[in-house]
Amino acid sequence: MTNGGKTTLTNSLLRALPNCCVIHQDDFFKPQDQIAVGEDGFKQWDVLESLDMEAMLDTVQAWLSSPQKFARAHGVSVQPEASDTHILLLEGFLLYSYNLPGRHEVPRGALP
Repeated sequence: MTNGGKTTLTNSLLRALPNCCVIHQDDFFKPQDQIAVGEDGFKQWDVLESLDMEAMLDTVQAWLSSPQKFARAHGVSVQPEASDTHILLLEGFLLYSYNLPGRHEVPRGALP
């Protein structure tokens, strides 16, 4: 869903939660010359193939390997009173469309 409030909610959570980092799927669009053009003549930005999901997964892996280092590198000040708590928010409209290699697809409607 586009324009559904994902970024607004993410920004509110980011302000409210300690040691919270966010990865925006929108930061992983492929270069414009790699975006397919549809039958209507328009670039197809709203399809999974327009995103570099491997790069996004690499970024998630960087956070998993060292949340504190990732937070500092992205301008998030680690709060000492919550230093053992680290939260990563993934924000995007196609997050559930990507099947990780080696993982089984979750049937639509299986998640609340």
